[in-house]
Amino acid sequence: MPTPYLILLIALVGAAWVILSYNRLIALRNRTKEAWSDIDVQLRRRYDLIPNLVETVKGYAAHERELFEKVTNARAQAMQATGVKEKEVAENMLSSTLKSLFAVAENYPDLKASTNFLELQRELRDTEDKIQAARRFYNTNVRDFNTKIESFPSNLIANMFGFKQRDFFETDSAAKEPVAVKF
Repeated sequence: MPTPYLILLIALVGAAWVILSYNRLIALRNRTKEAWSDIDVQLRRRYDLIPNLVETVKGYAAHERELFEKVTNARAQAMQATGVKEKEVAENMLSSTLKSLFAVAENYPDLKASTNFLELQRELRDTEDKIQAARRFYNTNVRDFNTKIESFPSNLIANMFGFKQRDFFETDSAAKEPVAVKF
């Protein structure tokens, strides 16, 4: 028959393991939240640049009203999207409309030479690069979190405390290429 000290030791080791596993899951979950916040910051920066870009292009290509409306609507939908999957779909649509906007801008040599337009291009390209980096950081943290949730024996703790897997933030095949902002 085991001694009371051995039973106590086993109980303490078991409790320590549960506590450490739980705290590790909390840390990973918080890292995914932080990474999503990084994406959100960059997307907001992108949203802030788009109205200036549209206004600049409008000055040179006023008759492209339908395209401006599409870009504006896509921006509004992206800003209102909440979950990862909903945000993913909205961002892909916004990227597609931005590509159309830049394609139209190709037809206006004066616009391509505009200092304001060139600066907006540079800022948007920089923002797109930061979004891509933030997306990679987020997806790495989601991968680590999901792996921990699925791995034995931490999956026992994850199930016990209701930890749920996170969705990756991906792009569709048309949006995998960065927005073309070269002239």
